[in-house]
Formats: sequence, structure tokens, C-alpha cells
Amino acid sequence: MDPIADASANSLAQSSSAEGVPNDGTGVIELDPWLAPFKDALKRRYTKAQDWIKIIDETEGGIEKFSRGTEKFGFNVDKSHNITYREWAPNATEAFLIGDFNGWNRGSHPMKKNDFGVWEIYLPANNGGPVIPHQSKVKISMTTPTGEWIDRLPAWIKYVTQDLSVSPAYDARFWNPPASKRYTFKHPRPKKPESARVYEAHVGISSPELRVTTYKEFTANMLPRIKCLGYNVIQLMAIMEHAYYASFGYQVNNFFAASSRYGTPEDLKELIDTAHSMGLVVLLDVVHSHASKNVLDGLNEFDGSDHLYFHEGAKGRHELWDSRLFNYGSHEVLRFLLSNLRFWMDEYNFDGFRFDGVTSMLYTHHGIGTGFSGGYHEYYGAGVDEEAVVYLIIANEMLHNLYPESITVAEDVSGMPALCLPLSLGGVGFDYRLAMAVPDMWIKLLKEKKDEDWDMSAICWTLTNRRHGEKTIAYCESHDQALVGDKTLLMHLCDSELYTNMSTLTPMTPVIDRGISLHKLIRLLTHALGGEGYLNFEGNEFGHPEWLDFPREGNQNSFWYARRQLNLTDDKLLRYKDLNEFDRQMNLTEAHYGWLHSPQAYISLNNESDKVIVFERGGLLFIFNFHPTNSYTDYRIGVESPGTYKIVLNSDSKENGGYSRIDESTRFFTTPMEWNGRKNWTHIYIPCRVALVLALESPISRAY
Repeated sequence: MDPIADASANSLAQSSSAEGVPNDGTGVIELDPWLAPFKDALKRRYTKAQDWIKIIDETEGGIEKFSRGTEKFGFNVDKSHNITYREWAPNATEAFLIGDFNGWNRGSHPMKKNDFGVWEIYLPANNGGPVIPHQSKVKISMTTPTGEWIDRLPAWIKYVTQDLSVSPAYDARFWNPPASKRYTFKHPRPKKPESARVYEAHVGISSPELRVTTYKEFTANMLPRIKCLGYNVIQLMAIMEHAYYASFGYQVNNFFAASSRYGTPEDLKELIDTAHSMGLVVLLDVVHSHASKNVLDGLNEFDGSDHLYFHEGAKGRHELWDSRLFNYGSHEVLRFLLSNLRFWMDEYNFDGFRFDGVTSMLYTHHGIGTGFSGGYHEYYGAGVDEEAVVYLIIANEMLHNLYPESITVAEDVSGMPALCLPLSLGGVGFDYRLAMAVPDMWIKLLKEKKDEDWDMSAICWTLTNRRHGEKTIAYCESHDQALVGDKTLLMHLCDSELYTNMSTLTPMTPVIDRGISLHKLIRLLTHALGGEGYLNFEGNEFGHPEWLDFPREGNQNSFWYARRQLNLTDDKLLRYKDLNEFDRQMNLTEAHYGWLHSPQAYISLNNESDKVIVFERGGLLFIFNFHPTNSYTDYRIGVESPGTYKIVLNSDSKENGGYSRIDESTRFFTTPMEWNGRKNWTHIYIPCRVALVLALESPISRAY
């Protein structure tokens, strides 16, 4: 990969008005001429997005106003405590607001329907206060054309609770705390970081205890930990309310409700505000790719029809996820989803989103039974859902225009070109995509190949195989690899010895030695070579010894695996602390030198027989020796910049669980002679299964 070409590609990608770049959706061809045969498809997507934006401008007064749907729909309380409730339910022939406030009397509070299928009711204040008490239960009751009575939770409800002793179905509650009980944000949003070091976390599992952890506990215990580890972005999972805890948050039934399992909406606001006070950016794992098929407490068959928010029939159902699929071509569905993004940004001060299941959205086949070969025809053929593509374009345009510091990340396995370029160039507008092939590579290596058979060139190719000008977040393992049925990296490496030989009071066994060493090398190589951002799932930084399995019928509703044993890193007699410390040093080194926001690395060496990889990025020299037994003395390596180099990160240091075989006070001097395509060389002692990062201490003139 050519870092100069990569830098120029990024420059063009960031400029929507670059000289000579057409403003018709085909600008991406300047970056990738192989897209030229698909010029018409690029223009069509661009035109469809512009057409939708024009329609919204003409009918709704623009995207900014259109996306403030929460000010019109759901429950709104004015300064005088009068309540207005509106709901879109065109199939219903009658609608009534019922709840604790009227003794669930179906006839006492009828609603009126307008020409667009929107029902409305106005409830004047009573004795200077709202008619509906804070936290009291409410529902909308409707009559269908067949005369059937149906009760539903309001689609825009902001707080729901579940009492499993009564029913698995959720109850909608009117959230309207007095001013004295509302959380007031005190800290501004942090600026978008140049280097995104992402900590993927789930509030409920963030404790060693056998229960659901709360927002307040996460605020007190996890935020300082994440900050100390050197991460600057938190990706919060399973916040949008989901009926089934074991779904990991991916079967959303109430899109505007923050999960009550962990506490109140005000508690979540405090969490985000406290994170901001630490300079931490907080992303929401947003699920707009599908919705729970629940009828009683979800959106499914909301007004008695099969097609209100979703496509009708088989098109509206995901056969593997057993869930409903949104109709992204619907005006009101666009209002609902765009307003949902605005709500999380405005009400909770989130800083952006990781969009789940983007591959499922982009294609009518949803990626089911499809192995993407990388052929461009796969991204522009009949299998593409252009309505979903246009929704994602408009969502990204809205977010980046209204919140210039916001971050959006796409979970896409297909590799669709221009996913992370702006609309002006023909892109979808995401800031980052996830490098989903990287963890697959590492797991495949650990499962199928002996250490001595690892292919250095293939590893480097996978880690650098990304689209120029489009930013990628690399990771060795996310929550997907931590789930029951799979294994984390350290479990693949050490397996049962994690339970018997991780104590410093027992001898270091070959299995643990290999596991700890490779765990560090794999993570650093991925961090430094794999992308423009890095992601870690909660607990994996120290090699959490067990998988993740939420309480469910199959495990007798046990919380044993639905927790993170973070206490393991506090025990000075366990080796987990060493991996935790290496992760911290790795992130802090990146924070100082900024390799993630530097041009892609120049790989000067990937020697198959020696199992050595050498590359330069961000002004640093990275050296990896993956050989299981061979250490090398006076190993010659090429380097572009002349001068004196020092060690700034050493996987073999004692505090990182190594053997301190390298004197870190050593300085490495360059010789002005070409080696491995670089203008200079130096030599170094590099033990087996060790990684070193060197920085230029005293550069010298290039004139020699």
C-alpha cells in the first residue's frame, strides 16, 4: 500500500468540492476508476437521495424540522402542563388513550384522526399539573376495520418497564419527572478524536456480580477504567429497549426508550455527561436494520395492519433473525427513524452511532447465503436495496450537518464501495466501517494452523486490504467472538489452562507463555496495521477467561456468564493484570504518536521463514517476531528516516508479562544504506514472540 496515495485519497474524500470532481454522485470514480462501469447506478442513488431531500424540504420544511418528530408525535407536555398525544395509525377506525389516569376506561378519552392517519388527543392541565401522573402506565386502544379491539404501547414512548413476575410484556410509562428531578447536562460534547480507540461495552454485564449492572454503577466503576486504559470512544450496546435480555439488544421493541433494566433515563444522561467530563465520546449501538416482531409491546401490527412501519409479507420479515424489516421508502418511516437518531443525540447527548446490521439493510437478500467475492457487480445489481441505501445516506447527511463532530460507524461485511465517503462524491456518508474480516482471520489461524505455518504476507494483506480514502476500525475480537458457541482469542490460545495456570504462584507453562505473548502481538499488530480506528470489547483487553451467555431457558436463566470478571485485573497474583497493562500502554502510545490517523503503514518486511514483520507508520518503527522459538541477534531492518531510535513500547517488558530480555535504555543508530526498500538500516535484538515499537529520538539530516 502506498501511504502517499492513501493520504491523497483521504484528502479528496474529505473535500466535497474538490476541483474537477463532479457533483452528481460519480466523484468516487476519481478515487476508484474501476467503478466507472457503474456510473449510472451511482448517479441513480445520488438522484434518489436528492429527490427525497427535495420532497422533505417541500412538504416538511426541511430535514432539520422533519427529524424533530418527537415534538409532534408521542406525548408532549407544554409549559402549562397541558399534554398532547399523537400517533400514526391509519388502519385504525377508532383510537382511545387509556391508562392508570382514567382507570383504563376505553371510552373516556377518544382521539381524533386527520387526513394523514394521525390520531390526536389534547389533555388540558388539571389543578396546575398534568392529568397523567409521572411514571403511570398508558396505552393506545384501537379498533380495526374488522371490529377487533387492539391495545398497543405508544410507538414513541420514552420509558417502558417489565415485571417478569406478571408478564414478559413491557408496560409503557409516561415519563415526565418534575424539573427538580431532571438531569441537567453540565459538560459539552468532546471534539471528534483524530484517532478513534473504541471500547465496546454493555452496561448490564459490567460487574463480576451475578446480576444486571446499573447505569450508575457503570458511571462510577467503568468510566474511570475505560479512561485509564486509554480509550477515547465508548460504544454502548443494548440501550434501546429490547424485550429479551439474551438478544444482546438486537430485538428492539421500543426505539425511543432507554432500557429500564439498568435504571432511569436520567441515570443514562448522567453516565453520558460524566463520560464527556472525562473527554470520552459516547456512541449508541443503534438498530435500524430490523425490529422485534412483538405485537403487544412492539411496532409489529401496530394498527392491526401488517405493513405500517414494515414491508408487508415475506419482504418485511428476516428469516434468520425472526424479526420485522422496515420500509425505508415510506415517508412516515423515514420520519420515525430520522427522529429516532435526533432524539438520542438531543435528549441524551450521544455523540454518534454504530449502525448495526448494515449489510442486511443494503441488500434485499440481507447477506443470507451470500459470500461476497468483492466483484463490483454485487454492489450495484438487483440485489441492492436502494431505498435502504438512500435512508442511510440521508441519515448520515442529517447527522453530519446538524452535529459536525458526530461519528457514524457501519457494521458491514460486504465491503460496499463508497460506504465511508460523503454523498457529494457518491458515498453513503459513514465515517468508519468495521474491519469484519480481521477477527475471522485471527480465529481461523488459531483454529487451523500451527504457529510455524502462519503466513506473514497473508496476515499483512488482510490487515491492509481496505479501500483508500475510506476509514476502517480494526479489531481482533468484538462481542461476536465473545458469545457462547465461540471463543475469545485467549481461550483459543490457552483454553482450560486459563483456570489453572494464570497465577504467578505457579510456573509459567508453555501454553500460558504462548497465549500471553501472542495475545499481545495480535492486538498490537491489528491496532497498528489494521485501520484508522481500533475497537476492543469489554474484558477482552485482559483476555477475559470465559465467553458471554445471557440468562435464558437453555442455561436455567443463569447470570454466571452474563458478567465481566473485571476484578481479575486487580489481583496482583494473576497474569491478567499484565495483559491489561499492555493494552493500556498500547493505547497511550498511540495517543502520543497518533498512528491511527496517520497514512497507512509502509511494510518493508514480512519474512516467512523468520516470521518477522517490519513496518513504519506515524513516525514509528514496528517490529514483530512471530517465530515460536527463534530469537534474532543483530537483525537488520530497513527504516526511512535516519537518526537514533529508542524503544517506546515493548511487549516483553516485565510489567507486560514478559521476560525483560531487551535493555530498554539501548539506542539504535541508523546506517545510510538502502535495505528492504528503505534508505537506512539499523540492527536489533528481537526475541521470539516479541513486538517492539521504536521512535526517532534524535533525527539527523537527510543530506548524507
